[in-house]
Amino acid sequence: MIYEGKAITVKEIEGGIAQLNFDLQGESVNKFNRLTIEELRAATDALKAQKNLKGLVVTSSKDSFIVGADITEFTELFAGSEEDLVANNLKANEVFNAVEDLPFPTVTAINGMALGGGFEMCLATDYRVMDKKAKVGLPEVKLGIFPGFGGTVRLSRLVGVDNAVEWISGGTENRADVALKVGAVDAVLESDKLVDAAVGIINQCNEGKLDYEARREEKKGKIKLNAMESMMAFEISKAFVAGKAGKNYPAPVEAIKVMQKHAGMTRDKAIEVEAKGFAKMAKTNVAACLVGLFLNDQELKKKAKAWEKEANDVNLAAVLGAGIMGGGVAFQSALKGTPIIMKDINQDGIALGLKEAKKLLAKRVEKGKMKPDQMADVLNSITPTLNYGDFKNVDLVVEAVVENPKVKDAVLRETEDAVREDTILTSNTSTISIDLLAKNLKRPENFCGMHFFNPVHMMPLVEVIRGEKTSDRAIATTVAYAKAMGKTPIVVNDCPGFLVNRVLFPYFGGFIGLVRDGADFQHVDKVMEKFGWPMGPAYLLDVVGMDTGKHAGEVMADGFPDRMKHEGTTAIDVMFDNNRYGQKNEKGFYKYELDRKGKQKKVVDEETYKLLEPVVQGKNEFSEEDIIARMMIPLCLETVRCLEDGIVEDPADADMGLIFGIGFPPFRGGALRYIDDMGVDKFVELADKFADLGALYHPTEKLREMAKTGKKFFG
Repeated sequence: MIYEGKAITVKEIEGGIAQLNFDLQGESVNKFNRLTIEELRAATDALKAQKNLKGLVVTSSKDSFIVGADITEFTELFAGSEEDLVANNLKANEVFNAVEDLPFPTVTAINGMALGGGFEMCLATDYRVMDKKAKVGLPEVKLGIFPGFGGTVRLSRLVGVDNAVEWISGGTENRADVALKVGAVDAVLESDKLVDAAVGIINQCNEGKLDYEARREEKKGKIKLNAMESMMAFEISKAFVAGKAGKNYPAPVEAIKVMQKHAGMTRDKAIEVEAKGFAKMAKTNVAACLVGLFLNDQELKKKAKAWEKEANDVNLAAVLGAGIMGGGVAFQSALKGTPIIMKDINQDGIALGLKEAKKLLAKRVEKGKMKPDQMADVLNSITPTLNYGDFKNVDLVVEAVVENPKVKDAVLRETEDAVREDTILTSNTSTISIDLLAKNLKRPENFCGMHFFNPVHMMPLVEVIRGEKTSDRAIATTVAYAKAMGKTPIVVNDCPGFLVNRVLFPYFGGFIGLVRDGADFQHVDKVMEKFGWPMGPAYLLDVVGMDTGKHAGEVMADGFPDRMKHEGTTAIDVMFDNNRYGQKNEKGFYKYELDRKGKQKKVVDEETYKLLEPVVQGKNEFSEEDIIARMMIPLCLETVRCLEDGIVEDPADADMGLIFGIGFPPFRGGALRYIDDMGVDKFVELADKFADLGALYHPTEKLREMAKTGKKFFG
């Protein structure tokens, strides 16, 4: 044994060739934490000290090669000064440089994922061989940063500027065939042949058939473009990436600027430029928020895993109501491997549900994500029916009929009589109280909410709602089923609107108030989109549907009359009363026309302004700051109330619910992190400025207390 640590071992395998193997003890994956980097330094020193070595093969004992840096260490790391961050990166880079400078040929055998720092490790060796099923990439921009272990330097020299820009600024995970095509790896093989292939390459180097030193010098040298070519390549890609990423996400463009800056430098100088650029990005609020999101997401996954241990198996599911929503649920369940019965009361409903599933599957086939025979298998996993014939075999039911308490009550009671005593019943209600729906059930302990968001196949969140009598088994089984469907479940307690709609409707309340006071709804949309929302509030109401918005708004007003009841007629009422339901009937705040590709696009409709005249009291010009404040304060305060009322367990659940459920701008981290970033005291001060607008703008006593004592929601 040449070296033995807790993450890395080095031994000689054959004919003077050594193997450096990553196998981080006590972890299911390899990652670059402080320990691994220190051991890599020691292992490289031990390799340099060996007299007769002819080469090195780098391997991993885990299913993945190395998944990246240990992100749990980032918060503490990024809290340091910019200078400390630069020094830290340069210190780590000394280790990767030492691997690159070993006095013999080196080859990495990539099995499974090699991402971020894991792929940067691969780039430090002379050659790379890759498993057919593996993926490689540098996804750091998704955390608001870019590669910091030499990735921008080595990749741009290895695969050329255009490919490096695409990989780094897009944060893509790339398949083996793509990696081979651009020259990021040298061979693609079956997993069990990787080490032999690596040894073969080393032998060829030692026989003089391959010139590893020339290869190494190229990777450590300058980018081979003249000044004009370099300027063209970088300037064009900067403009393109800036347009795609938008100015709220600076890292993709900064990565290109850094590559442009170090293009004419050799390795060591180039890495200094990368380290400075990395530190600059790591100190941005965007990076802090995106790293926070990643950690919150890990926390959610941990909670779901804990629930899974208590769950019953769901081998067969059922959905009641085969409309667009029911069809979406059936598609998602069948696609992810849980067969499902789709029941409706008439053939038209069944036809609509199957049409929805077929449409979604056909799109996958069209995009090459699925073969036609796989599509047939998924469709065969959906059993349409008009009666309860096979319901004795069903383990979990999703009720997705119209949003009407009486109809849901009748359907749920009927279903309860048709299923086994241990079957879990769930309701996909978006607003109706779970306790109310459980009132007439014989087994309320087997009942909970399972709220999907539209469109089901795209929206990652599922709210699992616990009623007063819901058992842990019902929650656990529903969470496990949501996870099996590829969704992110969040467990919340029962109240009108649960978490997401309870928080969304005060946001709409802010919008209604702005229109009433004379703001132009289009201007409000533009300001909120610039703020980072995927769509402004008027456009969002058109997408949700004005009938849904009006109905849910009434439920919320009954539940929280002090702050969600609106005096007189609102902008939403006007749209609804004039049959302007939004996208579903092609007119709402905007008109909808089909573009050349047959997709709906929104168009300005002057008629809207005429219709809104009776509800507008005066004409006011609002600053962007005032629009943002009037929209965001109600949303943030309602999130605080959900936390204080115990509707959600902790701040991470609340923020993730809003990001996954309503598209809260991810780079802002969520409503509670947004308050933290502003400063709780400053947020309360801002809310008090708008106190005369009513209870929606009044901070809670607990929040005022937090403001006084300097407390935060996160850390």
